[in-house]
Amino acid sequence: MTPAKPPRAAARGLHVLVACEFSGVVRDAFKAKGHDAWSCDLLPTEAPGQHIQGDVLNILSDGWDLMIAHPPCTYLCNSGVRWLYEQDDRWVKMEFAADFFRALLTAPINKIAIENPIPHKYAVSIMGRNYNQLIQPWQFGHGESKATCLWLKNLPELVPTDIVEGREQRIHKLPPSKDRWKLRSTTYTGFAQAMAEQWS
Repeated sequence: MTPAKPPRAAARGLHVLVACEFSGVVRDAFKAKGHDAWSCDLLPTEAPGQHIQGDVLNILSDGWDLMIAHPPCTYLCNSGVRWLYEQDDRWVKMEFAADFFRALLTAPINKIAIENPIPHKYAVSIMGRNYNQLIQPWQFGHGESKATCLWLKNLPELVPTDIVEGREQRIHKLPPSKDRWKLRSTTYTGFAQAMAEQWS
């Protein structure tokens, strides 16, 4: 599906693309700050708002000022590197995912942030470079541990906003379910609010 190109709103702050987001969490954080923010994903949005359903690669050249991206991490993260040697098609899927990541990282957009777990070395070699910053939910108001990496282009590192007690690995301990992947991939609101405040 080819997504429709969003119109540029006049005098509404930054023109922001939130790539690979169906939850609307980051999009709505930027919208609350007065920006013209759009989410884009192959899935429909779960929260009403400006959303483009389709392939984000088709709209990377549409005049965005800032992109926050959350590409799929299944085949890139270090926690799953062992499966490269145990599943026949894993290498091909990893290379495809890393190429997609690199396309986002090298998009013609002035300011870019890409969020993902800690990657394995094979993915990094294709993606082009390693991350700039590692953050944790407990630095942004959530009493949990989940190492989250940020690849940054023309953006400062995020400054922690609310360091709290608690180091529970809630996401890691989620029981199997049909929605587990969605719960694991949804951005923490503390991260989203910090991005909107500090990168505006």
